[in-house]
Amino acid sequence: MRPVLYVLSFLALIALGFWAYRENYATQAALKEVQSLQRQIAGLREALSIQKAEWAYLNRPDRLRELATVNFDRLGLLPMEPGQFGSAAQVSYPRARLPEIDFPVDVQGQAFEGEGL
Repeated sequence: MRPVLYVLSFLALIALGFWAYRENYATQAALKEVQSLQRQIAGLREALSIQKAEWAYLNRPDRLRELATVNFDRLGLLPMEPGQFGSAAQVSYPRARLPEIDFPVDVQGQAFEGEGL
């Protein structure tokens, strides 16, 4: 009985060693993938910060003013003034529609003639 127990213990030990070997390589592969993703995220963040800097550089007010002046004949852009805007009183709002009266009732609570309440 003891030799069978020794053989089963040895086979279990080999199986556990094989499992640990596979888990070790799977863990290393996952760590490499995480490092690759972190490098990719860092690269994308750097590219985004560069694009933000370019956007801020291209949207400088003095540069935009100069471009508007140079292209005035073609675009016809003028500076904004308060007189170009309307007031809230000039806005035409739709009138509220009153609901239809389906069953007219007089003050004393009785229906008018011809109505069947």
